[in-house]
Amino acid sequence: MIDLKTDIFFKNLPDEIKHLFDSEKPWSPLNGKLKSYFSDNKENVLLGDISPQAFIEGTGIVIEEGAKVEAFAFIKGPCFIGSGSEIRHGAYIRGNVFIGKDCVVGHSTEVKHSIFCDNAKAGHFNYIGDSILGNSVNLGAGTKIANLKITPGTVKLKINDNFYDSGLKKFGALLGDKTETGCNSVLNPGTLLATGSKVYPLSSVSGVYLKKRIFK
Repeated sequence: MIDLKTDIFFKNLPDEIKHLFDSEKPWSPLNGKLKSYFSDNKENVLLGDISPQAFIEGTGIVIEEGAKVEAFAFIKGPCFIGSGSEIRHGAYIRGNVFIGKDCVVGHSTEVKHSIFCDNAKAGHFNYIGDSILGNSVNLGAGTKIANLKITPGTVKLKINDNFYDSGLKKFGALLGDKTETGCNSVLNPGTLLATGSKVYPLSSVSGVYLKKRIFK
């Protein structure tokens, strides 16, 4: 039995999605729960400051009052965008995405089937697929989170030289609160970084880390 606790990575989760998390499987929302969360809501509730030149497609899109969507952002439902968050010019949100309060999805950043906890930021040229970003995570420009192995099968988590099958064919990364990545870093499928970890520019990171680490 591998001891993986959700609170190793996240001290506070947005109220709307707390119930999606298993206390011993912090990636559990990615195993169908996030999609189910969105499946009950088919209406669009667009209360934020949305540019008339932004593209909104599909149903189940909630943009809270106080959120901002800039020109030429493309938002495909379903998704949730919390108050104070910014979806900047050229961003692409590709469905089943939860974005908490005061977050940033920036220029040329693509997000699909992922969670941003409050204050998480992916400001420039990022890819985030099948991943969870904790509170106040910051991705440097060009950080890519790979979510699909180049070999067949599900993503296995490497913990202390042992492997644990996540059961997910697509699984990017889980970044604990206040984790930061440098420019053009790569996080490989099934990477889990504990709270406060730091990744230097141009680094490639794999594995599960339950204590704060600096990767060079």
